[in-house]
Order: sequence, then structure tokens, then C-alpha cells
Amino acid sequence: MAGHHHHHHMDPNAGDARVFWAVVVNLGLTVVQIIGGILSGSLAMIADAIHNLSDAMSLIIAFFARKISRRPADSTMTFGYGRAEVVAALINYTTLIVIGFYLIYEAVMRFIEPSGVDGWLVVIIAGIALIVDVATAMLTYSLSKDSVNIRAAFLHNVADALGSIAVIVAGTLIILYDWQIIDPLVTLLIAGYILWMSFSEIGGVIRILMLGSPTELNAADVLKVIENVDGVSSAHHMHLWQMQEHQAALDAHLVIDRHRWDDADAIKQAVKEALKQSFSLSHTTLEMECSRHACVGAEVIGD
Repeated sequence: MAGHHHHHHMDPNAGDARVFWAVVVNLGLTVVQIIGGILSGSLAMIADAIHNLSDAMSLIIAFFARKISRRPADSTMTFGYGRAEVVAALINYTTLIVIGFYLIYEAVMRFIEPSGVDGWLVVIIAGIALIVDVATAMLTYSLSKDSVNIRAAFLHNVADALGSIAVIVAGTLIILYDWQIIDPLVTLLIAGYILWMSFSEIGGVIRILMLGSPTELNAADVLKVIENVDGVSSAHHMHLWQMQEHQAALDAHLVIDRHRWDDADAIKQAVKEALKQSFSLSHTTLEMECSRHACVGAEVIGD
């Protein structure tokens, strides 16, 4: 997950329009799939529909989070609202995990008590679903590269498209061989994929919310760059975190060499420049201490 690269190729409003249309299309599809699933008796189709509904919900949350995240900082949110997108991603992945476990339960119940499925209806509706899933994925793909929030929504879609393909295969096998057990089997596959995808992505989101250091920044490397600046005796109380997905921040105490206190401001500026050059760290807060009066026994990282 990129922490400090700024690549915003798309006009935000154009991006919003894409997300909006993706929501509209997904909500329509969900209604069709749930009706089709009930009429055909296919649990796999209802699983796909529930997943599609979560898609639409994830896109709605993503849409509003995008809007909120662009608000400027104010007296209550002094860091700004950029983390709204990270919170949205957490909500989306958590919802998907709940859905995944629910589908596993439903599929197991279907193994215990099998019921008939209308294969033709399943194939036709899943075919329509696949076209919609691909269209939605195309709408959100370019946005997903720069946003953990949109990436969560995009991955919902990819899982959906795979789910639709699996449902088509299941429906075809029911038509050709009356192989009814394929329906709960496909449901388990969809659920397994949803869970695997969600668990693999949610960690990075939690890391940002837990004020973890950016994955691509090594605290020891950052410390080395600071201490290599002429006039810096040492550094301590260092905190390195992500304010939002694409913006890392650092604060630290700098101990200035004994006879260099008159140059303290210039040394601080040199440290800021070095951090910007080496790590694209532009949000840095540095507290200076004269080596004579430096904190005794201070922790290098944290305090």
C-alpha cells in the first residue's frame, strides 16, 4: 500500500460520477438476483446477490467517504478528514467477513437439506450479473490504484464477477446433469474467496487506523538519515505514522551538537530537507534540544 506517493490522475468529480453509476447499476442487479435466486431456488445466486448488495453498500460508503475526505481541516478534525476513506474500507471488509461466514453456514445447511434448483433461470440471471460486474469493475479500476477505500469496493466487484462465473457453471451443470449439490459447493467457493480477500486486505487498513508506520518506511532508516545530518548529535521520541493513506508524518526530538546551538534552525531545516529527499516525508514536526539539556534515558522510538 503506497504511503507517500501522490498520484492523483483523475479529477475527483469524474471519479465520483463513476462511483455513483457503479452504485446505481449494482443496486438494480441485486434486486434482479435476489428475485431470481428465490424463484430458481438457487442458494449460490442468493449468495451472489448478497455479495452484490454488499458491493452496492461498499460503493455507497466509498462514495460518501470520498466526499468527506476532501473536506479541509477544521478545529475538530485538525488533521483533516482524509481517514474517512480508511474507516470506510474497514467497514466494508468487516461486512464482507460477516457475509462470508454467513454464506458458509447457509451452504452447510443446504448440504444437510438439499433442494431443487432451476438451472436455466440461474444461468440467464448470472450471465446478466457477470456483464454488470465487469462494467462496474471497469468503472472503478483506475480509481482503485490510488485509494484503499475504492480498492475495497473494486475487490468486491472482482469477487462478484468470479461469483457470477461460478454460478453460471453451477447452473449449466444442473441443466446438463441435474447435479444439485454443485449449488452449495459453489456457495462455499464464493464464501471462501470473500473471506480470503477480506482478511488479506483488512490488515493494512487496521495498520493505518492503529497509527502504524507506513509499510514502505523503515524507522531505523529514517533515524539514520536524521542522525547523518551535520549538527545532529542524536534523535529520540520518534513517531512515524500515516495520517491517511497517501500521507505519512513524523515527529521527533533532535539533540543538537554542543557548540552548534546557534545553527539549530538551519540544522532543523537540513533534517526536514533530508527527510523530504529520502522518503518524501513532508509533514515533519521536530523539537530541538541542546545536547547539554537533552532528555536523559529517552526512548528512541515512542515515548
